[in-house]
Amino acid sequence: MGSFQFRNLCFCLFLVYFKSCMASQQHSGRIYPGFQTSQMEWNNNSGWFLLSNNSAFALGFYQGLDVVDVKSFLLVVYHLGASKAVWTANRGMLVANFDKFVFDKDGSVYLGSGDDKVWSTNTTGEVVTAMELRDSGNLVLLGEKGSILWQSFSHPTDTLLPGQEFLEGMKLKSFRNKNNLSNYLEIQSGELVLYAGYQTPQIYWSIADESRKSNNNVSGKVHSVSLVSNSLSFYDQSLDVLEVKSFLLVIIHLGTSKVVWTANRDLLVANSDKFAFNKNGNVYLESGDDKVWSTNTTGEVVTAMELRDSGNLVLLGENGSILWQSFSHPTDTLLPGQEFLEGMKLKSFRDKNNLSNYLEIQSGELVLYAGYQTPQIYWSIADESRKSNNNVSGKVHSVSLVSNSLNFYYQSKSLLWQFVFSDNKDPNAFWATVLGQDGSITFLNFQKGSSVVAEATKIPQESCSLPERCEPYFVCFFDGWCQCPSLLTSRFNCRPPAVPTCSTSKSSVDLLYVDQKLDYFALGFTKPSLKSNLSSCKEACLGDCSCLVLFFENTTGNCFLFDQVGNLQRSAANSTGYTSYMKVFTEDVGLSPAKKANRNGKMHILVIAVIVTVTLLVCVGLVSFGLLYYRKKKRLLDYSEEIREEDTFLDSLSGMPIRFSYSDLKTATKNFSTKIGIGGFGSVYLGELPDGIRLAVKKLEGQLQGKKEFRAEVTIIGKIRHAHLVKLRGFCAEGLHRLLVYEYMAQGSLDKWIFNKKNDDHFLDWNARFNIALGTAKGLAYLHEECEEKIVHCDIKPENVLLDENFNAKVSDFGLAKLMNRDQSLVHTTLRGTRGYLAPEWLTNAAISEKSDVYSYGMVLLEIVGGKRNFAPGESSGKSHFPSHAFKLLEEGNLKEFIDPKLDVDEKDEKVVAAIEVALWCIQAEMQLRPSMTRVVQMLEGLCDLPPSPTSSPRSGPHLSFLHWCSKEVTSPAGLNGYYSDMPMSGVRLSGPR
Repeated sequence: MGSFQFRNLCFCLFLVYFKSCMASQQHSGRIYPGFQTSQMEWNNNSGWFLLSNNSAFALGFYQGLDVVDVKSFLLVVYHLGASKAVWTANRGMLVANFDKFVFDKDGSVYLGSGDDKVWSTNTTGEVVTAMELRDSGNLVLLGEKGSILWQSFSHPTDTLLPGQEFLEGMKLKSFRNKNNLSNYLEIQSGELVLYAGYQTPQIYWSIADESRKSNNNVSGKVHSVSLVSNSLSFYDQSLDVLEVKSFLLVIIHLGTSKVVWTANRDLLVANSDKFAFNKNGNVYLESGDDKVWSTNTTGEVVTAMELRDSGNLVLLGENGSILWQSFSHPTDTLLPGQEFLEGMKLKSFRDKNNLSNYLEIQSGELVLYAGYQTPQIYWSIADESRKSNNNVSGKVHSVSLVSNSLNFYYQSKSLLWQFVFSDNKDPNAFWATVLGQDGSITFLNFQKGSSVVAEATKIPQESCSLPERCEPYFVCFFDGWCQCPSLLTSRFNCRPPAVPTCSTSKSSVDLLYVDQKLDYFALGFTKPSLKSNLSSCKEACLGDCSCLVLFFENTTGNCFLFDQVGNLQRSAANSTGYTSYMKVFTEDVGLSPAKKANRNGKMHILVIAVIVTVTLLVCVGLVSFGLLYYRKKKRLLDYSEEIREEDTFLDSLSGMPIRFSYSDLKTATKNFSTKIGIGGFGSVYLGELPDGIRLAVKKLEGQLQGKKEFRAEVTIIGKIRHAHLVKLRGFCAEGLHRLLVYEYMAQGSLDKWIFNKKNDDHFLDWNARFNIALGTAKGLAYLHEECEEKIVHCDIKPENVLLDENFNAKVSDFGLAKLMNRDQSLVHTTLRGTRGYLAPEWLTNAAISEKSDVYSYGMVLLEIVGGKRNFAPGESSGKSHFPSHAFKLLEEGNLKEFIDPKLDVDEKDEKVVAAIEVALWCIQAEMQLRPSMTRVVQMLEGLCDLPPSPTSSPRSGPHLSFLHWCSKEVTSPAGLNGYYSDMPMSGVRLSGPR
């Protein structure tokens, strides 16, 4: 071998060695946008490509102990000293050794498997400066100024590390065992519990029942759990906020850490949502595109917002005038100098039974209400013996906190009454009046700082006068002791029976006697429902579906009916008390446990005889039965496998909306009692959350019905937000139940407004229709051109355009949607959509694209303008296909006949002409002639010129002028790339009836 050849060989070997060394150079601490790698590049380093600065933890590809395929890997954070994976990205979907980990320059970090993403941080669009593996084992994405945009500590898998806060909504989930069972730990309703992850999960441990915990002599709900030194520490939270990334805008007293005012109590915001003080005078808090709170001072000349020493937040106008103040909008606290007037409310946070109580001045009386469905008074200042009345009587106009007393005033501002709650007359004391969750009013001296405790004086005086000092139906006595009524003890094991509703038939309910010496807090403040005898009182309750409990006073004949009750009370010693009955299902009436046991014994003999007889009769069919049973069992096993696979799929997704339980949605929809529509693959029901937010709940019907459609909805609209796309608030995947939870659209779907010939109340004027058309176009443009992946809806029609209370359009029903990569222009897929709105390429089995949605939109736009369906078989042959007829009318210049006759609009109106011509361009049979949805929006908004009107004659003058116009536009700086194809154009033709 010559010296030249030898030198070349050495040089090549050096390059190979150098490349190998470079490929194996591990990163310490951080990696940066643009980084990507695969397991193949890190064979020499056991798969680890990023080390923490202390070299205790590593990020990389790990085969795992239970992974059989040696070419399949998990992306994990690994503790090198203990040889233990402490966090896993892609537990349910392993990747091959050539699959890529990518830190994109657009801010997203993801793990790919072929063309699919199996895990992602979902931070696309964020300004991400670096990914850092910290010495604590926390993997974080850093933003500008070192802010944390994402962290693995917020997405635990099966391990909790020191410094990691475990919050409600998180799960520690074990790997599956040999029987395919995965268990999990979570905080649920303030309890830390362990679940066995069966089809219906089962609790097998709770911190509440753990004898080994040290409770620090306190009780409360668990808000978070942390690993501190050699113990697990459990923390509560002063406010009942369950979402760890959800926040309230509040005024807080720093010395006592007490919240004294809340802006957005029922609608919490995320850490990325904005508080804004607009130059137009309005101050608001927004969540996404929605305002969750506002001062409603738009148009006022506001010079400043000031937080005063009194705790009052004010908006100042010219000359220092007050335009708005928090003192006029109290929440649960009254401060010194704050005037409480008629029309205001002090409202408590909800208790464990979801009850919120409130204080208000009503017809000159200061009263406390239990906030049941029909509110019930439980205290009134008129009946308060502890007030100093100055020997006068009158109506309360206002209430103020002055030193150590509540003062009550006439309208003339003169003093009516005083309620002195403390002997402490210190002029420096800073008192606050608070309406607590239990319904009592307490008085706090903020001067005492963090050691502040409530005064002994409370309103009401007796704790048994509170609505729910004990559980509903339980008897409260001796100022706070709770006793199970003898009725519940003997029949229902101290648990109230199932409560009948208005949907229950009258024949299936009856009244059950409770007691005759009980009292109820609301009876002293409520007028009787009727005056009669006991028999008539019972008939009245049975005849009123909302009546659940009755109280009857024998001495007066007063009959009281209630649709909801709190705790009961013992009658006073000098009182005869009330006779009480509760409404129950008929089967719960009349039998004591002993009688039931006796009857059941006799029934057992009869049942045994019947079983023996039936067994002899069916022996002949046992073989057939066995075969059927085998088939059914196999089918159920198949279903179970599909359900497990679905759970794995859903667990692998990040950034998803709320996952509801089936029981939550059953309660929210009142057992699916109000159907508001029928969508693809299921019915839609009206629901309402405890905080009053209304929902539309779509229930997919049949076993595992619409599996692909369910996945499409959850994965597609679960992550995207746009003003003109319906918001998916959550979903349910529990057993065979599949439900989708959307924001409620008060005005329903578009078809009910444009095709209604009889109901004049369902009529949209031209401006409303045009705004709906424009909004729908903007929603589609976002799907096609602004999402990370191109989304083709595939089923645009009026039924899938929903209208909110202000008639803003929102595109819905993504069950048939198709995802396309940004570099894909066409894709082949199975036929989907609705006849009448399908583009021609669907019917010829040609490839489809986002232009297929454009065609469907064009049909909808024609229907919006014309007020009729695109195909009407009852019309004459020339008019039955509305698009063809519309094209003819356009050629004749007869637009008046084109437009819905109910519309009061000039046919020469620019927006009318634009809508018609855009619609006809959208429904061109040749895909390349249709505009993009972005261009549709621009044309409707008048931001670009309209092309010449389409014509049915390929060789006519207008068509040639269109070709000239199009080619001229393409070469201009604002050309039509992506609007029309650059390929040679054939004659324009409109597709005929289908």
